[in-house]
Amino acid sequence: MDTNYRILEKKYASATSVGRFEILPGAKETYIRYVLKRVASDFDLKGMKIVVDTANGAAYTIAPEIFRLLGARVSVINNIPDGLNINERCGSTHPDMLSKTVITEGADCGIAFDGDADRCIMVDEQGNVVDGDKLMVINALDMYERKRLKANTVVATVMSNIGMEIALKSKGIKIERTTVGDRYVVEKMRQIGANIGGEQAGHIIFTDYSTTGDGIITALLTLKVMITKGHKLSSLASVVDIYPQVVRNVPVRDKEAFLKNKKIKEKITGINDILMEGRIVVRPSGTEPVIRIMIEGKDEKEITAIADDVSEFITRRLGGVD
Repeated sequence: MDTNYRILEKKYASATSVGRFEILPGAKETYIRYVLKRVASDFDLKGMKIVVDTANGAAYTIAPEIFRLLGARVSVINNIPDGLNINERCGSTHPDMLSKTVITEGADCGIAFDGDADRCIMVDEQGNVVDGDKLMVINALDMYERKRLKANTVVATVMSNIGMEIALKSKGIKIERTTVGDRYVVEKMRQIGANIGGEQAGHIIFTDYSTTGDGIITALLTLKVMITKGHKLSSLASVVDIYPQVVRNVPVRDKEAFLKNKKIKEKITGINDILMEGRIVVRPSGTEPVIRIMIEGKDEKEITAIADDVSEFITRRLGGVD
């Protein structure tokens, strides 16, 4: 018994070594210097008014400081973290407050991060949300025009809106889709040599500047497009016609059985054949015992009916959770 205990003691961390951290002196200053030199060396934000929602998270001091150093007038909301309120009804997952504040203050745009600031979504001057799909299109089109878009391709997940794909293809830009998850996006980017990719939720990777998503870099690059083109964010975002999207989550006893069910596959294939301008994605959740259904199309009433039909079909074939 004592021998087993000693083995466990060596294998696992002791209680006193769990949860410790070290402060890296000068980390904030190093990051700011890098961003200002590498990303924002050829433009400034003078004359712009920006509202920033830091989600009571990692960017609560550094993001406003960077925008102010570049000359912007900055209003900050949700920047008083207490260790418990991170992402709480705020930030990129809850942009309502940001939209209202942008309109109230007459700002040029709003920027929302998530808790660890690897995601960014924006709000235009009219209070409309500009999500990750639209941000990718805005930046990809600019990169394409400047001959900086590598592989002539944007990498996105299966959940990115078909409107994004149509906007890119209209300019001859290809889109590569991956399964959900930024790790898969990065893998595909490395595989094909692309330099922009990301997710609808605002996790966007610009490999010319970073190896992972960075919300501040995403925001700065988008602001740069606004400044150099002299366009409002609403105008830049208008190139993407977002199609209605209906999502259903179907509880099942065995989600792996979905992959082997021929009848379900035939059903999905048949729907893809009749969706003239739209698509259907059906996949097992990676974290829950559910099958996720996503359908896009121009007619929301039609795709809602299809989503309900597919949900019932899968429930009959695979059985719901007791």
